[in-house]
Amino acid sequence: MKTDNQQYEKMVHRASPASPHAKNFLLAFIVGGSICALGQGLYLGYEKLGFIEEQVKIMMPCTLIFLTAIATAFGVFDKLGKHAGAGTGVPITGFANAIVAPAMEYHCEGMILGVGANLFKLAGPVLAYGSAVSTIYGVIYYFFGMKWTV
Repeated sequence: MKTDNQQYEKMVHRASPASPHAKNFLLAFIVGGSICALGQGLYLGYEKLGFIEEQVKIMMPCTLIFLTAIATAFGVFDKLGKHAGAGTGVPITGFANAIVAPAMEYHCEGMILGVGANLFKLAGPVLAYGSAVSTIYGVIYYFFGMKWTV
């Protein structure tokens, strides 16, 4: 049976389940906001414990990364991501999950060929692109962004 584009689109529309957009938006907002609120709470908590600002700025993201790595290792973060969708993509936690998830998946293949070879499978392109773009931006800023003095 040969189908044209219109018939194919009708078949796809019938076979695809409806996506509850409002529910997805709400869950992403709640979960993403909760992750950000946790980060702010950690920030304020570390300040309350008497750490100086430079230390707090290091400790808060490290704590979020650690908690995300632990949650990913136990499968909690993936379950949360299944229901919250984009809400778990808050940059620091989403990136930590992208690093730990392949490590957990390939650990049975060994430390070098499993974990080592696949650790940056998801995050590697992000790191490479980010490094290249920041270098190019830095060079452009150095030559054209500085005020020229005579």
